[in-house]
Amino acid sequence: EHALCWKLAQSPRVEKVFVAPGNAGCAAVAERVDIQPTQLDALAGFVKANDIDFTVVGPEAPLCIGLVDRLERLGHKAFGPRREAARLEGSKSYAKRLCRTHNIPSPDFKEFRDIEAARRYLERAGHYPLVVKADGLAAGKGVAVCQNEAEAEAHLRACLEENSFGEAGETVLIEEFVKGTEMSVMVVTDGRTLVELEPARDYKAAGEGNVGPNTGGMG
Repeated sequence: EHALCWKLAQSPRVEKVFVAPGNAGCAAVAERVDIQPTQLDALAGFVKANDIDFTVVGPEAPLCIGLVDRLERLGHKAFGPRREAARLEGSKSYAKRLCRTHNIPSPDFKEFRDIEAARRYLERAGHYPLVVKADGLAAGKGVAVCQNEAEAEAHLRACLEENSFGEAGETVLIEEFVKGTEMSVMVVTDGRTLVELEPARDYKAAGEGNVGPNTGGMG
């Protein structure tokens, strides 16, 4: 969000930038507002009260609960997918099923809500690494690349028994591991025109040298 604020503030077409809630870095280029991204009523009220022309929604959580839809219903312009499109980010199982339906290449997977069924699948699979994923949003921490059965078992328990990720972990995916260089290709669209942005790479592992658990990204 800091990078977005910094760049928007440089535009001659932008008079003022507000960020909710932002951080210390954002305060140098924007006015911070003490509203959390999932407080939709408060955000909509602030946009209306301050006559905001354009809202850029960055985090996944407000997109998945319909902030863009709410602002558009009030007649405000917003940048970001509506709630239905954001399901691709909010539910990994939904995204995987969509890929399967439309023959979009994607690693093979199984989904589970019952830990015993997931354990039986791991026993039959018999090869590692495998990827175990909490279905919903977990700030980048819901995915584990498991090198052995003990690691897979631990992440299954975290999701399905220990409730470590809340509702996001009520469904778990066990997915084929694909070795290679990961990159993100991002496209902006209004439903008619496509504009491709520069590709990027997300370094998810917490430790130097791509080791340790996954996080929301290390740069």
